[in-house]
Amino acid sequence: MEKVKTRTKDMTQGSIIKQIIMFSLPLMFGNVFQMLYNTVDSIVVGNFVGKEALAAVGSTTMIVNMLVFFFNGFSVGAGVVISRFFGAKENDRLHKAIETTMTTTFIFCVIFTIVGILGVKPMLRFMATPDDVFDDATIYLTVYFTGFAGLLIYNMGSGILRAVGDTTRPLMFLIFTSIMNIILDLLFVLAFKLGIAGVAYATIFSQMVSAILILILLTKSEDVYQFVWKDMGLDTGILRQIFMVGLPTGIQSVITAFSNVFVQSYVNHFGSSAMAGWSSYNKLDTFIMLPMSSMAMAATTFVSQNIGAGKTDRANKGTRITVTMATIVTAIIAAFLYVFAAPAIRLFSQDQSVIDYGALFIHANVFFLIANCINHTLAGGLRGRGDSRGPMVIMIISFVVIRQIYLFIVTRFVANTPLLVGFGYPVGWVSCCIIELTYYRIKWAGKR
Repeated sequence: MEKVKTRTKDMTQGSIIKQIIMFSLPLMFGNVFQMLYNTVDSIVVGNFVGKEALAAVGSTTMIVNMLVFFFNGFSVGAGVVISRFFGAKENDRLHKAIETTMTTTFIFCVIFTIVGILGVKPMLRFMATPDDVFDDATIYLTVYFTGFAGLLIYNMGSGILRAVGDTTRPLMFLIFTSIMNIILDLLFVLAFKLGIAGVAYATIFSQMVSAILILILLTKSEDVYQFVWKDMGLDTGILRQIFMVGLPTGIQSVITAFSNVFVQSYVNHFGSSAMAGWSSYNKLDTFIMLPMSSMAMAATTFVSQNIGAGKTDRANKGTRITVTMATIVTAIIAAFLYVFAAPAIRLFSQDQSVIDYGALFIHANVFFLIANCINHTLAGGLRGRGDSRGPMVIMIISFVVIRQIYLFIVTRFVANTPLLVGFGYPVGWVSCCIIELTYYRIKWAGKR
């Protein structure tokens, strides 16, 4: 019988550093191109539509993230279970996990599309979105949620491939569809004069293409991760395992995103220029977080495969190496952005007030991302062990409770300024870093 060519990566043997780098680099580049979707939207509307449209795109990010982050929690849970079966060479259970994962994904697509469309105006009102931004934000979100399924299907399909060590082909799809998104953004806005609706149409069309490509890859493959349509169904035992890891992760992400909606509402009180500056800062902030996010995913897959193979010492060492590598990379990028803060904001807007606000937020917050880097990569390693409740509780305490207490106190009893409001992010990051490091050292650092 002819041997099937495989793109999977067994991370239970060989150099740990090499394994992490080879896994993370395609993933990081893929995340860059995925982030280009919304970033290009912001650049196009900021330069060719206006600062109100830029503020509208930025103010919708937190709403979209609440649903995306919850689903990504489910994706993390599925990835941990699939990685563990892959590391243990349990191919029958691996197959059942993939069919269960994809079936559940299609169900989520229907639910999230309906919830997203119906929740647009209530959420915008809850965030105290200004009148000059409200209509544009409503148009963008309504169109975006109409094609939301494409994003979910691609994210889950690429998550399955990551779980078995393949990060290269999802990258190729993202490069292709990101370039498509840029072309369509310019076409719909400049040629067809569709305004903010144009960038939303460009995004959902490109994401749907990426979903189709990933489905074709999974169904046509003859490898262990093949998705077979006729085998679709729900294995309740495997689904329970997925939710045990994924549900705490999703809940934590949703609550954190909801907390960020409160931060956005504080910023909204300062007007459209501050909103646009905050939006631009957040886009750049997200790019800085890409290396740590990629390393966190690498840690999750690496640890999960090695735990499945019974190699706990190797899993522990991989966690330490991943945190160290991610911290160094984040520090270098943060220093670069600090120096070039104003030019970076000019990518999104030429309005001087927007540039001033954006640079203010960057200078105040950017180096504190090193603490956030430790949070995410260490949490990735913990989830690879199946421990997602610990990071969930710690991040909710830090990113929600402590952050909201800080914002309440400073805006009412100290000074309600954009700088102090924006500093709510670092307060959460630093407190989370301290608590999570303590938790890891007590519970897991010496465990074999």
